Amino acid sequence: MADEELEALRKQRLAELQAKHGDPGDASQQEAKQREAEMRNSILAQVLDQSARARLSNLALVKPEKTKAVENYLIQMARYGQLSGKVSEQGLIEILEKVSQQTEKKTTVKGASLPGNHSSSGLTLLL
Repeated sequence: MADEELEALRKQRLAELQAKHGDPGDASQQEAKQREAEMRNSILAQVLDQSARARLSNLALVKPEKTKAVENYLIQMARYGQLSGKVSEQGLIEILEKVSQQTEKKTTVKGASLPGNHSSSGLTLLL
């Protein structure tokens, strides 16, 4: 990745941080957000082929937070030179699966007894 792109990504990150801590109504921050969105789209256009881009756009309609995670992952991979050529739709599907596994919510129930397992709860059921 070119030094110009890395610098642009740094500026984008700085703008994100400033937007979080400043007045959201400020015109310069709105401009920074717009530049950030343009930068993201530009990078994604460089690393995704047309079918992968279409799939990501469709995903954004249904799961915008997952789309952001995948976009961030792709931008990070591009930043560190881990992408060789454009990512195909199949490659994007594999990345989506990785991100889904990483963000998968795991639920554990502690202290609950299962039906038929009365000894662990200390309760006696009368039938």
